[in-house]
Amino acid sequence: MTVRQPDGQILALSWRDTPERYGLITRALHWGMAGVFAWQFLGMALRNLLGRGPVAGFFVSSHTALGTVLLLLVLLRGAWGLYNRPRRPPHGPGWLGRASVAGHLALYGLMLLVPSLALLRAYGSGRAFSPFGVPLFPGFQGGPIGWMTAPGNAAHGLLAWVLLALIAGHIVMAVAHRVIWRDDVLQRMAGRVRQPAAGE
Repeated sequence: MTVRQPDGQILALSWRDTPERYGLITRALHWGMAGVFAWQFLGMALRNLLGRGPVAGFFVSSHTALGTVLLLLVLLRGAWGLYNRPRRPPHGPGWLGRASVAGHLALYGLMLLVPSLALLRAYGSGRAFSPFGVPLFPGFQGGPIGWMTAPGNAAHGLLAWVLLALIAGHIVMAVAHRVIWRDDVLQRMAGRVRQPAAGE
């Protein structure tokens, strides 16, 4: 993939990350997961507002299956991030950079924990689970296993809304970098990176 600069220069967008911008695979994982998360949260918000009607059911019917997909994508994204770590764009110096690192670690932690709790609860329920028709685990007799279902019942929904709050903060900070500080942080993931002018 190529990116055309305002001066006509064409830059290749690498499939791997570089210190200037994120590559094609990182971008695909980032925006693909963003779309799935938007679907998930929209469905749950509609169910909370409208109840278990057909509109909310259209979104919520795929909630568990898409949660499993998200868990796999988080693992893949984490592995890809570790592979690219030496050449990724830096978070920046000072307290803002440290806050950025902490925020990203919290996002990754919750993106891993929230679907893991749901998957553990699904297994402990004793019901067979076949997301998108793929048999993940069979059902079993004897009723639910309490230590598997209890954490998900207690924390899955609550932590999901905490995750949404962190995502909202992530978006606000990305916009702030663009509007207030006028740097290239947003463009690293969303578009072109400003090329330094001669003498910079």
